[in-house]
Amino acid sequence: MFAVIRTGGKQYRVSPQTVLKVEKLEVEAGAIVTFTDVLAVGGTDGTTIGAPLVPGASVTATVVAQDRLDTVIIFKKRRRQNSRRRNGHRQPVTVLRIADIITA
Repeated sequence: MFAVIRTGGKQYRVSPQTVLKVEKLEVEAGAIVTFTDVLAVGGTDGTTIGAPLVPGASVTATVVAQDRLDTVIIFKKRRRQNSRRRNGHRQPVTVLRIADIITA
C-alpha cells in the first residue's frame, strides 16, 4: 500500500515503515504527526486519486529526529573584479517514519 502526501510545498510517495526527510515541522522527537493532505492512495485493489484530496484518508507518522541536511556551498564570483563571496547553508529537516495509511 502507498500514499502520496503533501507537506512543506512538496509531494512525497510513502508506504508503511519508510523513513523520509521533510521540511522542518515544529514538533518534538517521538511525537506522532497526522497528514490529512493525501493526494492519492494505492494498493492491491487499485489506486484512488483525489480531486484534489482523497476524502477521509490520512497518514500517521512518528518523528524520529530533527536534523539538518549537508552543507550546500553558495559561491559567487564577478570576473575581472577581484570580487568573490563564499557562503554555506544547511537546511533544517524533520525525519519521519511512516506508521500507518488510513483510508475511509
